[in-house]
Amino acid sequence: MSKVKDKIFSARSVFDGFGYFYLTLIGLLCLIPFLLVLAGSFTANQVIIQYGYSIIPRELSLDAYKAIFLFPEKIISAYEVSILVTTTGTVVGVFFMSMAGYALQRKELKYANKISFFIYFTTLFNCGLIPWYLLIVGLGMKDTLLALIVPSLESAFSILLIRNFMRSVPESIIESAKIDGAGDFFIFRRIVIPLSTPVIATVGLFLALQYWNDWYSTSLFVPTSSKWPLQYLLYKTISAQFVALSAAAASYFRKGTMPTESVKLATAVVTTGPIILLYPFLQKYFVRGITIGAVKG
Repeated sequence: MSKVKDKIFSARSVFDGFGYFYLTLIGLLCLIPFLLVLAGSFTANQVIIQYGYSIIPRELSLDAYKAIFLFPEKIISAYEVSILVTTTGTVVGVFFMSMAGYALQRKELKYANKISFFIYFTTLFNCGLIPWYLLIVGLGMKDTLLALIVPSLESAFSILLIRNFMRSVPESIIESAKIDGAGDFFIFRRIVIPLSTPVIATVGLFLALQYWNDWYSTSLFVPTSSKWPLQYLLYKTISAQFVALSAAAASYFRKGTMPTESVKLATAVVTTGPIILLYPFLQKYFVRGITIGAVKG
């Protein structure tokens, strides 16, 4: 019997070792592109053009960051807009979608399944760009931050994901709270929300990434440069359509030495850095939300 146990233990150790090795290898492969971007942003532009990208910079240079932060007040303003839009949109969106998911999983809600199907049906078709544009303009949100926040507040997929997860909350807990005189909103806020933290954190992370990386909505609805988020400001800088900043940056550097390649990499570091720092705080909830949601299906 002990020999069988030893064999099982040995086989499991080999399997665990192989699993750790495989996951470490995959992690390193995922890390290499980010290291290339980070190292390239500190590499002289001519070196990148001549030798290509490398993990260790051949010649250190801060020209790319000097070009991006040539007008720091514009970068700071764009950061403020991005943080405001991301924070407001994520908090309000998660709150509304959580309430919708909670209502749809309640048995006493009449036509809950039909409403859920209607929400799901909206994911099959796209209204098109022109109706969407006319709707935003008709609601008076053009050239306002509302045009960046309101359209993404609701997601059919996220509502259904939250609904399915909240079905795992024991009905006995809710019934006990109702016997004690608790109302639906009190139950939602004090019982269901704490028990649904994994899925709420997961949806919140997805929504925050969507808001932070969105530049397309700004290109359609926000012509005023003081209201541009970081992503769109740097997009305009890279594409050389933001004439004032590009011209000033070109005159700042020697003729023919504008760091075009390294600026692209530095832009990626500047835009992705803050949102990467958000993930470690939500990692445990993110993993639990994905696994539990898959099991509960």
